[in-house]
Amino acid sequence: MRRARSPLQVVDAGRARTVVAKVGSSSVTDPDGGEIDTCAIDGLCSQIADLRAQGHLLVLVSSGAIAAGWSALGGGSRPTDLPTLQAVSAVGQHRLMRVYDDSLARHGLAVGQVLLAPLDFGHRQQYLHARRTLSRLLELGIVPVVNENDATSDDEIRFGDNDRLAALVAHLVVADLLVLLTDTPGLLTADPRTTAKASLIEEVVEVDHRLEALAAGPGSAVGSGGMTSKLAAAKIAAWSGVETVIAEANRAGVLMAAVRGEAVGTVFRPRRRRLSARKLWIAFAVKPAGTLVVDDGARHALTKRDASLLPAGVLSVKGRFEAEAAVEITGEDGVVFAKGLVRHGAGRIRSWAGRRTSELPDGATHEVVHRDDLVVLG
Repeated sequence: MRRARSPLQVVDAGRARTVVAKVGSSSVTDPDGGEIDTCAIDGLCSQIADLRAQGHLLVLVSSGAIAAGWSALGGGSRPTDLPTLQAVSAVGQHRLMRVYDDSLARHGLAVGQVLLAPLDFGHRQQYLHARRTLSRLLELGIVPVVNENDATSDDEIRFGDNDRLAALVAHLVVADLLVLLTDTPGLLTADPRTTAKASLIEEVVEVDHRLEALAAGPGSAVGSGGMTSKLAAAKIAAWSGVETVIAEANRAGVLMAAVRGEAVGTVFRPRRRRLSARKLWIAFAVKPAGTLVVDDGARHALTKRDASLLPAGVLSVKGRFEAEAAVEITGEDGVVFAKGLVRHGAGRIRSWAGRRTSELPDGATHEVVHRDDLVVLG
């Protein structure tokens, strides 16, 4: 759902805020050769320095390692196979960090590199460790620069784009604001590359299927994301209780304007309900390996009574997966309304589907998806 933006309410400039800013590959690399754009990074770092001077804390999530690495290796058509992308990322990551280090040093700021993987959000101890590290970096006055650990990420267990990573980092550091900087003014009513009638959507109160369809389409030639991934990130942040702004990276003073609550780009309002880090990981970071179709009774129990999913409510199983895999849960209408981690593999769930607990083997875990491992998305 979307609406015209409400009257501007500028945030108290004297209140320190914790901000996560994400910048895409297209905003920090040359559009032709993919080389690191030092001028663009200098401008971004100058804004970061201004925010720090006013007492705000900022974590930067930066793409660009793969683009920088491929440019250093001679460029050409961007590779698509995972091993090459991982190798190229290893070449480009330190080159990108060197530019950030030099630029922030000119403002008297130190930079700390933090490489994260999805499992850092799914396992409690890893999550707490990552949170402590980022918190300590901020306490020491260091600017954390975060990226996905592309060089070693598993193809089946990875973020795939830094927009989602930035949203999860915003939850991790209990941010007040997530700013996604891109090459467009914000979320538009149409693709500006194909129509001149595209206009800016200034405020979004809920990300729905209409908006997701509107945002569908690829990103830039050098990046892995697009408006779809940014919308997904805004949705994650909203479930984290974090406000999100999508705005144009090269707009003068865009970070400060967003922090002050000025009308810049598209603002996404947070939900009142805040998910735990683990449930955020289940809902948004881990890929589904299959689908469970449930009856109306099970759907009601899951959505209204905070219940676990039992075999009696399962109508059918789609896909092949093992225990602990993530699955989507749909009603008979085929619409996904929940996601969770299964306690059993697909074969056992199929054999148990529709059976009451009294009909199941003694001593076995009877829940298909325990409520602690389930997220209702509706």
